Amino acid sequence: MTVANLKRGQRAIIKDFSVDMIPLKLLEMGCLPGNEVELVQTAPFQDPMYLNINGSHLAIRKETALLIEIEIIG
Repeated sequence: MTVANLKRGQRAIIKDFSVDMIPLKLLEMGCLPGNEVELVQTAPFQDPMYLNINGSHLAIRKETALLIEIEIIG
């Protein structure tokens, strides 16, 4: 399962991703394995996705969200 599969309000823990494929800026903003991610909102056509990662609000493209593996909480 990936971040792209999250539904609005759903929370998950980031499990794994390819460091080579994820922009450095996302890593600096806390998009790291073990951190919690929540889908806040999606734009029309589901791209971009607005996320809350450890208190930081980020917008990422769906193609990037497909690269981040997660495990759903609760």
